[in-house]
Amino acid sequence: MRSWQVGGAVIEGPSGLLLVQNKRRDGRLDWSTPGGVIDPGETVLEGLAREVLEETGLVVASWTGPVYDIEVLAPDLGWDLRVEVHLAAVVTGDLLIDDPDGIVVDACYVASDACGPHLAHAPAWVREPLHAWLAERWDGSRSFRYQVDGADLGSLVVTALT
Repeated sequence: MRSWQVGGAVIEGPSGLLLVQNKRRDGRLDWSTPGGVIDPGETVLEGLAREVLEETGLVVASWTGPVYDIEVLAPDLGWDLRVEVHLAAVVTGDLLIDDPDGIVVDACYVASDACGPHLAHAPAWVREPLHAWLAERWDGSRSFRYQVDGADLGSLVVTALT
């Protein structure tokens, strides 16, 4: 089993929530909040700040949270994923797309109530917790767990666990 630790950033601006468009290995595109894999030796917040800077050109000086965390188990694919999502409290810089990994190909601020179409093709573990947080804006942190069954990317079955 391969395990990943990922950080996700909720960044709000005057015109809404910052979303980035990701180009996946198979060529498909989807939208998510900025973030990525935390490198060995980094804390989640160090890695998250690095990922946000690489993907968007924005500098996050302070965070709150995590606002939610996610665990995804995908035994048939041979991986599991843990995600901590934090709210950016202080952000500076100008939005610039120059991702050294070549994954992020676009970014824009989207009104909170208009994020649905952008997130329609995102995995359930990305889309559902973010929609829930946007709808409720809870204090503290919540946890979300998912099981992914199947090995064919076109027919995966994703189940939310309680």
